[in-house]
Amino acid sequence: MTKIIFGDRIGKTAQLMVGCSAVIFDQTREKILLTRRTDNGLWCLPGGRMDPGESVAETCLREVWEETGLEAKIERLIGVYTSPDHLIEYADGNRFQLVAFNFEVTPTGGKLGLSNETTEVGYFTPAEIEALNLMEHHRLRIEDALLGQTAAFYR
Repeated sequence: MTKIIFGDRIGKTAQLMVGCSAVIFDQTREKILLTRRTDNGLWCLPGGRMDPGESVAETCLREVWEETGLEAKIERLIGVYTSPDHLIEYADGNRFQLVAFNFEVTPTGGKLGLSNETTEVGYFTPAEIEALNLMEHHRLRIEDALLGQTAAFYR
């Protein structure tokens, strides 16, 4: 099971991992697409780790495709998230401090569906998201996206 561990500069005890997440609004911009993970049952933004040889933009679009079945284009960088005070620990014991790029993405094709990484997908209002069992480090990414700020956040 994947878990998040918090602590003062705990990132020093881990390796670095670069990844991306995608904020996909519905057509009214009132709801955000979330997926439910197979490995821990938590809700999250579509996304994942960068593979060698990819750009962050390619990573984001690949992860959206793999997890949701949607083809997409990137609209803007919402923020970069690099807190040294939390890390992700996987079931195999590997620990990573994230360097995550969060993009606003618009679907251009494909069909919304499930994958081997997701058990549910759906669009949710901010109020509905508050009640979900959400990956905690995705809350700030969603809050930043909802602000609609033109300049990227660096957190």
